[in-house]
Order: sequence, then C-alpha cells, then structure tokens
Amino acid sequence: MRYRLKCLTPLLVGDGRKLCPIDYMVWKDQVNVLDQWRIFRILAKGPRLDSYLAQLKNAEKLDFASWGGFAQNYAGRRIPFENAAYSTYWNRAAGESLHIPTFATSAAGPYLPATAIKGALRTGMVFAHWRDGMLQDALARVKSERVPRRPAEIVEEQALGPTGSNRMRFVSAGDSAPIAVSRFQIYLLRTSTLQPRGGGALALGWKQSPRGAVDGARPEESTPTFAEMAVPGTTFEGDWQEKTFFLEPEVRRSIRWPDGFNRAKVFEAVNVYAAGLLALQRQYASWAGLGLLDRSLDELEQWLGGARQRGSCLLSLGWGAGLSAKSSWLDATNPDYRQILEQFGFYNRALASNLPFPKTRRIVFLNNKPATLPGWAELSIDG
Repeated sequence: MRYRLKCLTPLLVGDGRKLCPIDYMVWKDQVNVLDQWRIFRILAKGPRLDSYLAQLKNAEKLDFASWGGFAQNYAGRRIPFENAAYSTYWNRAAGESLHIPTFATSAAGPYLPATAIKGALRTGMVFAHWRDGMLQDALARVKSERVPRRPAEIVEEQALGPTGSNRMRFVSAGDSAPIAVSRFQIYLLRTSTLQPRGGGALALGWKQSPRGAVDGARPEESTPTFAEMAVPGTTFEGDWQEKTFFLEPEVRRSIRWPDGFNRAKVFEAVNVYAAGLLALQRQYASWAGLGLLDRSLDELEQWLGGARQRGSCLLSLGWGAGLSAKSSWLDATNPDYRQILEQFGFYNRALASNLPFPKTRRIVFLNNKPATLPGWAELSIDG
C-alpha cells in the first residue's frame, strides 16, 4: 500500500538545518543558495579570496554590491519568495530571522520523513484515548523529587498500551519519495500574540525580537521569520503497511486490543483530535481578530468533514505548528495541566500573564497578509 499526504497549508518538515545568511543572497525576489565550494575554487585563482573570507567571518550577510554577481552565476538553488514584497522585509531584517530553516533533503532530493507522520498520528491517538486520572498521574510524576525525562510516558502507555502491545505498532510508514525542488517557496511568517485591553478584552499584537510587541495593525514593524516550505497542493507519497496479524482473534485478545480495531479507528481518532485543535485555533483567531486566518480554519474544518467521508484524516505537523499541535491535551485552562507546565521554567512567564495559553502563534503570510497556520495536511491510503 501507499500513503499520500497532501499539503493544505504551507508545510515545513526539516532536519534541523538552516540557511545561514552568508550562504545565500537575495536577488530578483528569490533566495539564491550559493555554491560556496565552487566560489572558493574560483576566487583562489585571484586576489579576492581573502576579502571574501573576511566578510564570511565578520558580516551578518554578504554585501550585494561586492558579491551580487555570485548570486546570479554560482547559485546551487534558487528558491522564490511567495510574494515579491518579502525581499524588502528581508533587506531590513537582521539576526535570527535571516537564518532560513529548510525542508528535509537527502542526496536524491527533498522528502517527507516518516517520523513526522507517525508522530502526528500518535498525538491524535493519545488524545482520543485519554481517560480520567491520566493527567493527575503525570502531575504526580513531575512533582516527585526527581522529575523524569519523559513525564508523560505513563500517560502514553495507559492510552495506547505498553511497548510490546502499543496500538501504533499496527501501522508503519516509510519516508516519502523525493519531490521536485520547484514545489518549494520562501514564506514569510510573523509571531502573533494576545495583549490585554480594558474590560478583559484582548487585542492582537505582533512579536518583536528579542522582546516586546507592536500593535496588530502594524505587522510590518514586527520581526519577520523566513522559511522554506512546500506549497499547498504538494503531494508526498511513500510506503504504508498495516500489520494485520495483530487483528487475528487470538493475538488481539492476548495483547488486549479492542474489537474492531483497524486503520479507520486510528484515522477517526486523529480526526477527533484535528476537530478539537481547529476549534481551539478558531477561538484564538476570534480573540485576535484575524479574519483571514478564521476563514482558512473554516476551510480546514470543511476539508475535515470531507476527509472523514473519504476515509482519510487531517494532520497538523512540522515546524511552526506550535505547542498546541504537539500536545495531546488541548484544555490549557485545566489547573492540573497548568501545574505540570509550571514545573518547567520556560512556561512560567507566559502562565503568569493570566492570558490564554499559549498566547502566540506562528502565522503564515500569503500575499503579504496574515492568512493561515503552517503544517496542515490530509493523509490518505491507496490500495
């Protein structure tokens, strides 16, 4: 069997690598990734190598007036911006926003790692099989003298079963086949936040680096982020296996799997999670007054209804999806959940603000307007 994952919004599943701003140049509204080894060999034949190496060592980005010709002649890849206006924002930006995370790539080309699919399926399955008392068990573990490295491991075992009989063993996915590099663009993302207003009202803000925010009506003054993402409509395909021997009556009873367990049950659990996550994101769009984002989420909800009829499922995966899309617990107002988060100092400042948690989202800009969330895709099986 084969799986097909279709991108519904811009998607980035990376391998941790980023394009450093001295390894590319922006020219003609596209990112030109320089073939540095070729450039070194050419400059070594003349007197300019020392000045080039000095700029690589000291500069945040290459001086286009001095080295712009290399962007035209010695680019290994050329990745277009989603909108021509983004080159202006790039020229004004500095710091980490110029380090562009890139899609996972092998020697054969860009591909979708199977771990991204399995991780999203697992998150949905844990969410759908949550039972009373599981959150309290996780809280007790993080409040012990020694906080475990994986405090929610017991929750996953209760939801899906221990390692030998974990229900996720039923399905197996392989890395996708490589796809064409033409299916990628450089997208602009900005981080939205919620700001308090009088009378308990909330207003939209856009985060600045390293701290602070600007008014929601002035997103161009906030700190931009650029990322290489697969465009909506891109399809990844790979091998899909289902270990049906687990469903034989004697085996199923020995590992205590429920009657009727199959792929449809897995996909329905994931769709239940997707529906809860979309409802949470629509509430955020309403608080922030992001009309285009709300419209995009409405379209995803309609797509979810169609996916259920087609026997497929909706996933939120990859870079930029945020904590909400990677947590099997969506009710951030629950006091036990907040106590768990308080054990990790990273969240304390956000929790102390008494604003909805999490109060930030990475928003993908389309045509220079805040339009959608990254990482939504439909997974279907052929054969």
